[in-house]
Amino acid sequence: MINRLLILFLLCIPQVSLCLPQASTVEERGWVTRDGKPVPNSDSIKTIKGFGGWLIVTQDNDWESKWNTPPEKVPHYSEASIVKYGEQLTILTFYINPKIDHTGSVHLVCNIKITRPDGSQSVSAEDIDCAKGKLNGNPRDVRMTSAILKYIGEKGDPPGKWIVEVDLKDNLRNVKLSLKADFNLVAD
Repeated sequence: MINRLLILFLLCIPQVSLCLPQASTVEERGWVTRDGKPVPNSDSIKTIKGFGGWLIVTQDNDWESKWNTPPEKVPHYSEASIVKYGEQLTILTFYINPKIDHTGSVHLVCNIKITRPDGSQSVSAEDIDCAKGKLNGNPRDVRMTSAILKYIGEKGDPPGKWIVEVDLKDNLRNVKLSLKADFNLVAD
């Protein structure tokens, strides 16, 4: 059986400076709404010691064109919780405020696990470099990791709740964010 959940390493995605919600300038402050209110930690969006991660499951086929816009244009991604057979999902992980070393570089790694409704693993990958190198712009700007996951519901896939787990680790800050989202695969 072909694994329909692909991990794409899109290293060509530029480190675009934009806010998705806006990030605060205070070091220990994490995700905030557009009006400056703190976003509480949840399964899919977290902040620890100022480092923030956000996991989104979307059916937006134009996610990449939304991302590749000027910083003044804030993209909106619709979050998906249900997918039918034949439909596609994209799983995106965003981050803010990684620690920068003396050369101005960052090093984030991801552990990615996708669990089928029957409890079996569709994907299990550890210590994938998902953001590494020189960081341009403000560290508090929202950035996307290079680990992009695509899923297409195909016959043979078990219906029900699929669980996506991403551990986003800032190796320089020594902080790990365990992010979790899910979607339901349903028949028409």
